[in-house]
Amino acid sequence: MFTLENLQQIIKDNIEELNFNQSPKELYDPINYILDLGGKRLRPALCLLACDMFDGEIQQALNPALGIEIFHNFTLLHDDIMDEAPIRRGKQTVHLKWNPNVAILSGDTMMALAYEYVMKAPKEVLQEVFSVFNQTAIEVCEGQQYDMNFETDKKVSISDYLNMIRLKTAVLLAGSLKIGALIGKANKKDAENLYLFGENLGIAFQLKDDLLDAYSDEEKFGKKTGGDIVTNKKTFLYLKAFELADGKTKESLADYFNGDFADPVQKIIGVKEIFQKIEVDIATNKEIDNYYQRALSYLDKVNTTQDKKSELLKFADQLKQRDY
Repeated sequence: MFTLENLQQIIKDNIEELNFNQSPKELYDPINYILDLGGKRLRPALCLLACDMFDGEIQQALNPALGIEIFHNFTLLHDDIMDEAPIRRGKQTVHLKWNPNVAILSGDTMMALAYEYVMKAPKEVLQEVFSVFNQTAIEVCEGQQYDMNFETDKKVSISDYLNMIRLKTAVLLAGSLKIGALIGKANKKDAENLYLFGENLGIAFQLKDDLLDAYSDEEKFGKKTGGDIVTNKKTFLYLKAFELADGKTKESLADYFNGDFADPVQKIIGVKEIFQKIEVDIATNKEIDNYYQRALSYLDKVNTTQDKKSELLKFADQLKQRDY
């Protein structure tokens, strides 16, 4: 059996060998650039891990896994354009290093390349693999649109938010596992239970991200905490706070999120004091645990040995316990 770390290294090595030295350079250089920025390569590694769980040959899943990683980076490239983000993994974003038009076109090409690699799945499961990947790609785009809608929508519910992060974040994790399982010749029931494990774990992961943005150690987290508070981002914490608060507390919360603050630190401190008072962190941790336990219940239904599930159990525990 492979460890997740083994598989991450295999993906890393193969990504480094993907060098699109083609013309026009303005189209392909940004692709090489964003793929070289690094990252944990978790999604493609999980694809290989799922294949290995069912004694499949990971070499057969390698090209689809690379397609998943190219697709993931395509979404980051286009997200950065929409968010007007200046930095990605410590480096200048593609749309600033080149320009937005180049970034859009390079991203479009990455999407086509992703399909090319996914289509190299074994013929006997190609139709199912393609269907999972295509549906996942559509849902990720739906999630991004909902996320943008929420910036101006004043009536976002917690269920709306949970569905958005399911689409934007969780389904790619889930789809990666299902594609690997199908290539490893898992039956449809096991592949679907593995998908549901990944989907629920992905939601727990994003909720943990929301929590860490407000409560993490800045040195470990690698960025200033409270960014979501400053930008009025409608995270789970934001929505849960308005649900739990009442009377003057709710009025104070609204004042913080509706007011203009010359010093963002004042806003962060004020909002976090309210969060602490109404125990938003406790409510968020409870929600994280609900999704984590739900994920484990689906993994438990997968018909393979506990030994073969051990790497996914370890991975799930690391996501739950992480503090950055």
